[in-house]
Amino acid sequence: MKFPQRHTLKEIAAIIDSQYVGADDFPVEGMNEIHVVTPGDIVFVDHPKYYDKALQSAATIVLINKEVPCPEGKALLISDDPFRDFNKLTRYFRPFVAAQSAVSLSAEIGEGTIIQPNCFIGNHVRIGKNCIIHSNVSIYDHTQIGDNVIIQAGTVLGADAFYYKKRPEGFDQLLSGGRVVIEDHVGIGALCTIDRGVTGDTTIGEGSILDNQIHVAHDTIIGKKCLIAAQTGIAGCVVIEDEVTIWGQVGTNSGITIGTKAVILAQSGVTKSVAGGITYFGTPAEESREKLKQMAYVKRLPELLNKNRNNAT
Repeated sequence: MKFPQRHTLKEIAAIIDSQYVGADDFPVEGMNEIHVVTPGDIVFVDHPKYYDKALQSAATIVLINKEVPCPEGKALLISDDPFRDFNKLTRYFRPFVAAQSAVSLSAEIGEGTIIQPNCFIGNHVRIGKNCIIHSNVSIYDHTQIGDNVIIQAGTVLGADAFYYKKRPEGFDQLLSGGRVVIEDHVGIGALCTIDRGVTGDTTIGEGSILDNQIHVAHDTIIGKKCLIAAQTGIAGCVVIEDEVTIWGQVGTNSGITIGTKAVILAQSGVTKSVAGGITYFGTPAEESREKLKQMAYVKRLPELLNKNRNNAT
C-alpha cells in the first residue's frame, strides 16, 4: 500500500509514538508485507528469526521490536509491539469508513454496466464498462474491476484477510488495507469469496473463469486465462501463473507457485510449488501418472503379501 503522499520518518514515528534510527527527513512512501515490499516501504518484524530477512529486504524502513545495527541506506522504527503499530498505520492511512448507501457516491461505474438489486458497492470502488453484477454481490471498499466482467449472485469481493497473531487473551487480527483487483473479461461464479490483500492486491488476471463457491485468500495472484472449478480453496500469497486449470475441491498451502499451464486434478492438495505444463493429482500433489501408478501398487499389496506368505510355507 502506497501512501497518497510521501512522509518523513519523523512523521511516521509520531503517528505510532515510537523511537527511530535514521534522519528525521528519511522518506517513507508506503507500507507492505515482506513479499511485496519495495524501496520506500515500511515492513514489520517481531521475531528474531526473521530479523535478517526484514533488514535485508527491499523495504527501506523496518518496524522492529529491538534496536539492532541499521543497514546502510535504511531506517528503523523501534516498537515494543510492531504488529500493533503496523495496525495503527493501517488505521491511519486506510481507515474503515462506514457506508452511507448501498452504492457509494464515491464508486465509479462504467457505461453499460448492470448492477442487479440488493448489491453493495463500497467506497472508492471502480467498475469498468459492460459488466454484469448479479444480485446480492458485496464489493468492499477500493476494489477495482475491469471491463466485461460477470459476477454471479452472492459473491463477496474484498473481505478481510485471515491473518491473526495469537496472544494470551486471544487472537489479534492484522488489519487489511489492500485491495481486490479483477481484470478484464473475468467471470466469477456464485458464492465465491475473494479476500483483499493485507497491504497489496489480490488479483484475478484477464480472461480467467472461476466456478461457484471458490475461496481466494489474501494477496494471491491468479494469472490470465485460468480455469478454476467449484469448491477450490486457494490460500494466501499463492501465485497461479497463466492458463492453469484447477478442478473441483482442490486445496493449496500458502506462499506457493503453480506454474503456467499446469493442471491440478480434482480433490488434490498442492502443498508445495509445482512446475508448469504438467498434470498433478493427489495429496501431496504429484505428477498424475506417477500418482496413479502408486495407487495401483497399493491396491496390489494384499495380493503380494499373500503370495509372500504362500512362498514362505
